[in-house]
Amino acid sequence: MNTQYYQDHFTRLQAATRPGHLHARREEAFRDFSRLGIPTTRNEEWKYTRISGLFNKEWHLPLLQEKTITENDLHAVRLPGYETASELVFVNGFFSFALSNIRSESLTVLPLEEAAANGYNEIVSAHFGHSSGYIKDGIHALNTAFTEGGVFIHLRKTKHEKQPVYIYHLTTAEHEPGFTQPRSLVYLGEQAEMQLVETSMCLGQQDSLNSQVIEIVLEEAAVLEYYKIQHDHDNASQVNTTHIRQVGKSYSHTVTLSLNGNMVRNNLNVVLEASHSEAHLYGLYFPKGKSHIDNHTIVDNRVPHCESNELYKGILDEQGTGVFNGKIFVRQPAQKTNAFQSNKNVLLSDTAAINTKPQLEIFADDVKCSHGCTVGRLSEEGLFYLQSRGIPEKTAQSMLLHGFAEDVLEKIKLEPIRRYADALVAARLEYDIV
Repeated sequence: MNTQYYQDHFTRLQAATRPGHLHARREEAFRDFSRLGIPTTRNEEWKYTRISGLFNKEWHLPLLQEKTITENDLHAVRLPGYETASELVFVNGFFSFALSNIRSESLTVLPLEEAAANGYNEIVSAHFGHSSGYIKDGIHALNTAFTEGGVFIHLRKTKHEKQPVYIYHLTTAEHEPGFTQPRSLVYLGEQAEMQLVETSMCLGQQDSLNSQVIEIVLEEAAVLEYYKIQHDHDNASQVNTTHIRQVGKSYSHTVTLSLNGNMVRNNLNVVLEASHSEAHLYGLYFPKGKSHIDNHTIVDNRVPHCESNELYKGILDEQGTGVFNGKIFVRQPAQKTNAFQSNKNVLLSDTAAINTKPQLEIFADDVKCSHGCTVGRLSEEGLFYLQSRGIPEKTAQSMLLHGFAEDVLEKIKLEPIRRYADALVAARLEYDIV
């Protein structure tokens, strides 16, 4: 890895930006990157995922300039229901106002640098970079150090966002490998409600690495539905951090669907800082070929009377590998916590593999918590039952797997996205939805 290249690029970035909170935070993050480096399998949090090999490539950080994107390029990543959604578009890690379409008057969207320098300075200062306390590796630090072209999204108090918000990440890799680092800070005011969907697409056949961080803050009585759809090319890798901070009594509901990509790492943190908050985390991953999908989750209960429920399911085929590492923290003040976690996996081949590690760290004594995992094959009894009624073996297998996945798919409350996700899974299973 050419560390001098990153040092030179960082020096130019800092010289071109004015002093302020982001400037100081970038400086601190680059020191962290220089100290931590790219994680190896000796790092416990990366024990089953080899990321260092990706950084042997000569990645070049894109400059803050718009790459020409055609309407066909945008349609390649557009999600169903986009006609009525607010669409926020990143190109090579930089937010593009020209390509975005903000359809809601209650939604404020600003460059992150502008928000930090003007009326939203207190919010940015309080919440930007909070994820660094939970994700302590050089990749995350590198994203913070090169925060440029990021976006601040604010939904005002007492506003129910009727139109969903779609965030698209486009990486251009037609002629050379693409390395992008988008950054977002989302702030939901009191009683605000938002449906937020993120997806990514690599344009081109060169290798790409999308290292993105989104930090989301929920104030009193805020409601968040967050959906991440990952269905990129075989040459596309991702390292994603979604950090949800519930600072007021609030509700969060997340679903992560990971179907394809070279190496996919998802960090999902939910920090419960207000009593009677509630969090639901669901995930479905389906690696195939040589795809590797790694889900790391943290639910941090810091105050009493909070509840969380977590269910992640995996279907692993061919040489696909998966990782699930889920942590629930119950701090000493967090009495009366209810926290539940489950990970279930089905292996479809002898060469597929899963490493699963659900964990509880409880420092309080009046709680209800449970965790567990299962790894197995498809039910022979179920297959026999369906085949005995004239259903071909392949169809019977697809029906059972679709039923296995349905527990997660049905948690997608946004109907166009649920139908879209269901169709993606059915296509992977070669199963026609009736």
